Amino acid sequence: MQHIDKGIYSFSTCWNIRKHDVGEDMIREIADLGFRRVELNYNVTKEMLTTIEPMIERGEIGISSVHNTFPHDPDPDYGTDSILLGFEDEVKRKRAIELLVESAEYAQRYGGEAVVVHPGEVPFPEDISKDLGKIYNEEGPDSLKYRSKWAELMERREALSSGYVEKIIASLDEVCNRTAAKGLDVRFGIETRSRPQQIPTLAEAKTIITALKGAPVGIWYDTGHAIMMDRLGLYDSVGEMQGLMDDIVGVHIHETLGLSDHWCPYVHSKDMNFYDAYLPMIRRAQVKVYELKSACKAEEIHESHDLLMKKLGVTE
Repeated sequence: MQHIDKGIYSFSTCWNIRKHDVGEDMIREIADLGFRRVELNYNVTKEMLTTIEPMIERGEIGISSVHNTFPHDPDPDYGTDSILLGFEDEVKRKRAIELLVESAEYAQRYGGEAVVVHPGEVPFPEDISKDLGKIYNEEGPDSLKYRSKWAELMERREALSSGYVEKIIASLDEVCNRTAAKGLDVRFGIETRSRPQQIPTLAEAKTIITALKGAPVGIWYDTGHAIMMDRLGLYDSVGEMQGLMDDIVGVHIHETLGLSDHWCPYVHSKDMNFYDAYLPMIRRAQVKVYELKSACKAEEIHESHDLLMKKLGVTE
């Protein structure tokens, strides 16, 4: 059964990619929800594209955006949780630049408006975000144990982040020069991330965007990730965004339960007010994408979208 047209709103393939081997089947399931546009995420393979591309060519589906690294690259050095554009190793950094340019080429080919970019992170010898999450859930953010581990994270982050930010700026500058030379008309959205050692904070995003003034680089405001970073104590996800409102390229729409993300706004939290603070970012974004987990059911997605449209004052 085809549900009501979701208009300009797009839907990420992260929702159902793990249940499909054939790209066309994955896209048809999303289209059956009423979405005319999709975001192709970083797990979409070249093999999947062989059946998705004909659908794009026939006008059966539109592409709003692709998520770097695209198509899927199995090398963890260029995965979603890596140093990526901040590599000090020049060979690796150049490779990361090439992969981002390739993502932009795919976006242009498919009529997409933007590429979602994970810029990089401050590397840690252990997964400190996992340790922090465990302490947060078991003892709370006000506990001595949490504050001690958080101080450990921030000491290393603050000591090293500026060097990685500089590398990211240089990498994005090269990417933009290369895509301009190729005549590509897509924007790059540097995404708010889900782990506190990852770049950017909102202040770092402003630094990067300001340094690249005039380039097609802005922020990709992932609402759920920003909520998590706010809860952990990395930044003020609403207050600090005010200085970035003119720089929003796109948004990922999802809500969090504690530190668990990618849930349907309003529906899973049962809170009819909390997510309202993020509506101005959604309004401002050029590209609006639901990024939900597979546990979200079709009827919950429809209910969440209806609630969001009412909150935004959109009549369908």
